[in-house]
Amino acid sequence: MEHRKLGNSGLYISEISYGNWITHGSQVEQDAAIKCVRAAIDLGITTFDTADVYAATKAETVLGKALKGVRRESYELFTKVYWPTGPGKNDRGLSRKHIMESCDASLKRLKTDHIDLYQAHRFDYETPLEETLSAFDDLIRQGKVSYIGFSEWNASQISAALKIQDARGYNRFVSSQPQYSALWRVIEAEVDPLCVKEGIGHIVWSPMAQGALSGKYLPGKKPPAGSRATDKKSGANMIKRWMRDDVLSAVQNLTPIAKSVDLSLAQLAIAWVLQNKNVSSAIVGATKPSQIKENVKASGVKLDGETMKKIDVVLGKLPERDPAQTISPNPRA
Repeated sequence: MEHRKLGNSGLYISEISYGNWITHGSQVEQDAAIKCVRAAIDLGITTFDTADVYAATKAETVLGKALKGVRRESYELFTKVYWPTGPGKNDRGLSRKHIMESCDASLKRLKTDHIDLYQAHRFDYETPLEETLSAFDDLIRQGKVSYIGFSEWNASQISAALKIQDARGYNRFVSSQPQYSALWRVIEAEVDPLCVKEGIGHIVWSPMAQGALSGKYLPGKKPPAGSRATDKKSGANMIKRWMRDDVLSAVQNLTPIAKSVDLSLAQLAIAWVLQNKNVSSAIVGATKPSQIKENVKASGVKLDGETMKKIDVVLGKLPERDPAQTISPNPRA
């Protein structure tokens, strides 16, 4: 397992991160989830990403149990705040009240005294940005959080935040967690260049486009039983945009390219995002340890320029590139 620095910070994280968005606490039973986490550790993954909202807070609880007994200094623990975690009007968003309360709740569920990276899960249009950034800075000064980042913010939102952080002397964002894959490239036009300039590293989610790039879905065929595309709890609504014959046919046409570099389609998809030097880590999930064992083989893979061009030719105009697709829905709506 290779490691990369997270932006301009001094923190090293594993090129492959383990994420438990749609597995722990919902799709996968606790014992199976713990086996996956332990397999990830055995395979060299040191970075674990979760969020308070995943499985209605259950995902953090399961991850905390899975990491019990593991030397705390040996792994990096990331979580997030923003989406609703309760019925109240203040149980969501990026107000000082919710950030402080959510951080304390996450610490308890994760069974730890500090979070290595605390992230704003989306941008909150109803809370003054100064209030959010002040609360984040206070968490660092209190020792509850080591670094801060954001997920799915657009370039203007990032710039506004950095301007306030610099003016107030607050700790700066060091990370961005965007969706990024060979099929979803919306960060490339604006967010990625800005992050490169400002020393902000990406921890990308869905490098396999919700599984569409794995090759398991075939054009003209029904999705395999038990796959994400058939399970509403497992992100079926997100993958449906790619469940078209033109996309699935193109993915199958990537097979010769993957074979030429001795990779599976899934490994090729993960390796593709890691060719971006500003991607610090790619998040993968798993329902069984064997999936992690396969995915980690993408770490350290170098794809030459010709291979990258061939991938672009096969995918053609299918990838989404519009930066306006980076959207933060109102959590109070």
